[in-house]
Amino acid sequence: MSMTTVTVRVDAATKASASRIVEGLGLDLSTAIRAYLRQITLRNAVPLDLSYPDDGFWSEANQAVLLESIAQADRGEFAKVTTLEELEAMAP
Repeated sequence: MSMTTVTVRVDAATKASASRIVEGLGLDLSTAIRAYLRQITLRNAVPLDLSYPDDGFWSEANQAVLLESIAQADRGEFAKVTTLEELEAMAP
């Protein structure tokens, strides 16, 4: 099979981080990228999860709390605290 070159522009920090991760799996970055491209062709789709992590932040309940907090701020209903203890005492 003849090979061709693919050039990808990415910031140095992303490249370094990705390299460390794949090297921990015994791969180099080129091999990992080839495997990714091969998965695209095998699945006929991009094998990439673009969803938000399920940490609860985007849950309906949390969004309702955030919207209510914004509404309170818009109405000028602020609580003034000066210490972490005061803030923690306000938590439900």
